[in-house]
Amino acid sequence: MSHNKIRWGIIGTGHIAKKFAEGLLSLPEAELVAVGSRSQASADDFAAWYGIPHRHATYAGLANDPDVDAVYVATPHPLHKDNSLLCLKGGKAVLCEKPFALNAAQAEEVIKLARAKKLFLMEAMWTRFLPVHVEVRELLAEDAIGDVRMLSADFGFRTEWNPKGRLLNPELGGGTLLDVGIYPLSLASAVFGIPTRVTGLAHVGATGVDEQVGIVLGYGQGQLAILSAAVRTDSPQEARLMGSEGSIRIHSPFWKSTALTISRAGQDDEVVDLPYSSNGYNYEAAEVMACLRAGKLESDIMPLDETLAILKTMDQLRAQWGLKYPME
Repeated sequence: MSHNKIRWGIIGTGHIAKKFAEGLLSLPEAELVAVGSRSQASADDFAAWYGIPHRHATYAGLANDPDVDAVYVATPHPLHKDNSLLCLKGGKAVLCEKPFALNAAQAEEVIKLARAKKLFLMEAMWTRFLPVHVEVRELLAEDAIGDVRMLSADFGFRTEWNPKGRLLNPELGGGTLLDVGIYPLSLASAVFGIPTRVTGLAHVGATGVDEQVGIVLGYGQGQLAILSAAVRTDSPQEARLMGSEGSIRIHSPFWKSTALTISRAGQDDEVVDLPYSSNGYNYEAAEVMACLRAGKLESDIMPLDETLAILKTMDQLRAQWGLKYPME
């Protein structure tokens, strides 16, 4: 970068965009310079709250803003592909909120353009960069619980019945798998890699989206991941990794946890507290900026091939359930 700070723009002004803006403002090496919305009023309101100088009434305006180095895409699921492509065509590095796209074919299109243009691209799986999850990867690298054989993880909550709302509307890419099922799937991917067997059941509700799902993934050495998720059912939101020499419990809610417990036979449990700074969204932004400064085109922690593999698993599950979105 020719200037000291990396200059960010945000596409979208909803809940997740606000979370990311708050996290970004805690990073001295970042500067939030632009926001893009579908209306000037929305862009102005968002910009006034966060002190953003460039306020675009269109997504294209932000994508082509010469003062922006990197863009965070925070729009509804069906827009992720087109918004990411728009920003890449504008020469921007892109951090796209999960799910990276509706399906693997869309993801491949975005990845292909980023690689052709030699631009940085990453899925915004913020959980993966939190201190607890960094610690889990380090513990597994040290064989702290031996050979990991099984993983269980769930993420369920009960949303109000609102057929037009984001979570239950198929036109908005609603349902469990894309919104919260991706969290346990991403954890399983980080621990075990690409599954060799994919199976699951879903309850598809009145609006045509998956309201709750149960997933079992099998891997090459016999490991199993048992995952569940829901948008109409509360669940403990815990994760456990079970190994030949012990286990790790990622405290609830595992996807934004600040503590874990290591259990080994014949030893006292070890509780590790790992609080995060700001609101946690700062860590994924810091990873993007570290990669940009190092001249890297993707993250080693959340690589594009893994993002694509996770979407292929999700595609297989939806095919089993007969679940397609209207825009596919």
